[in-house]
Parts: sequence; C-alpha cells; structure tokens
Amino acid sequence: MRMLVFVLGLAGLVGCNTPGPAFQGAPVSQVALGGSVFDVRVKGNRAQAIRVNRQYAPRVGPIGVRAGLAIELVSGCKVRRLDGDQAVLVARLSCGRATAPAVPEQLQYECEVDDSYLSRGQQLEVTDMTCRLVPV
Repeated sequence: MRMLVFVLGLAGLVGCNTPGPAFQGAPVSQVALGGSVFDVRVKGNRAQAIRVNRQYAPRVGPIGVRAGLAIELVSGCKVRRLDGDQAVLVARLSCGRATAPAVPEQLQYECEVDDSYLSRGQQLEVTDMTCRLVPV
C-alpha cells in the first residue's frame, strides 16, 4: 500500500511543468517576474505559461497579469485573451498580420517591476519593467 501511494505521488509530480498537448515540442523560455517564475511556450498565435515556483496564489488576478507579461516578453506579441488558473495559463496572441516570431530555445529572463498602475481591464497593468537575459 505504501508503495502505491509513493508511486501515485511521484506520478503526480512528474506533470508539474509538462506542457499541454497543444504545446508539446514547443521551445521553452523561463521568465522570473515579480516573484513568479514561468515556463513559457509559444506555438503559432497561442502561448502557454506554467508557473513553476512555489507561491501563495489564492486567485488568478496578480498571477495572470505576470503570466501575460511573461508571454508578451517571450512572444513579442500582445495577449488578446488569457484563460487558466493560478498554475497554467493559455493566451491567444495578437501579432498583427504575422504569427508569433520563432522563439529561440532555452531563453531565461529575470525581470524587476519598476512602476505599475491600476487599469480597468486586468486590475493591474505594469507600465515599466527591466528584464535581463540570464545565461542558461
């Protein structure tokens, strides 16, 4: 019985940052933003952000804003729609007439929020942040 519980627990941990079927094979970029760390994958006009750090997150609001910013940083496109929960968010992207540019594999960013203000749409809109590319 103990072995069964151990195996089931281990199986649950294996999928913690595994992309959904629509994002299998897409390159992953890691972005640290405002205390959240996301694995971001972009495929066509859609993107997925998976929060990979432990963090108290009782609601999607502030996490969703950070995930949207991480997706915009990696994809170079605007987030048109963002759906999901505190751990996994999927975005539809607005890239103008073209699809999202190809994302190089294994990018990692570290970002600091410099200034922000409240907006009508998402409760918080970051207006100024400083990001740096971290060697992988």
